[in-house]
Amino acid sequence: MNQAAVIFDMDGVICHTNPYHSLAFKTFFGKRNLFPTEEEFAQHMYGKSNSYILKHFLGREIVGQEFLDLEFEKESLFREIYANHIETIPNFLAFLTSLKLAGFKTGVATSAPRANLDLIMGHLGFEKDMESIMASENVKQHKPNPEVYLTSAQILGISPENCLVFEDSFSGVSAGLNAGMRVVGVLSSHAKEELPTCSAYINDYSEIDIETVFNILK
Repeated sequence: MNQAAVIFDMDGVICHTNPYHSLAFKTFFGKRNLFPTEEEFAQHMYGKSNSYILKHFLGREIVGQEFLDLEFEKESLFREIYANHIETIPNFLAFLTSLKLAGFKTGVATSAPRANLDLIMGHLGFEKDMESIMASENVKQHKPNPEVYLTSAQILGISPENCLVFEDSFSGVSAGLNAGMRVVGVLSSHAKEELPTCSAYINDYSEIDIETVFNILK
């Protein structure tokens, strides 16, 4: 299937990292006497860029070196907390193998820093299977802007209409749809009623197979 591609977000799509991001942010904000609820995190953290998250919870624009310093502090906390807990959403690696055997090009497109992606790829060993790797440092506009997915399609050499995206958040699904791609919603963090309309929805990768991917991309 050389004329089609499947592109995965990372947080909540390859790995269920959101609980560990919550722990890291709780520590980060606790140092600043801020104590967001889980409901606030669900609305203003999951699937959002760090620039948005910091602006929302700190109540002001965070830019330049201050942003870089604060992002590094929080993401370092995340990597420290998550390093001994890395595992995929069930059946991801088997599904990825089936895609490669079927000839699909594949990529990862995350709003997370590359260091987070490298931690997870290094542990799980799927970097070799990705023809396109995009992290927050590689884009100017974050999801729901489609830049990360349109750029991924260019790298893969596949037209957007022949790309299938796996996403778990409102902004991520919106980014895939805004890029003119089909989207599968991964229900790791949100119910399907909380997401834009997708071509299919899964709880994990035991619920999808190659035939379903072909049918979605018809």
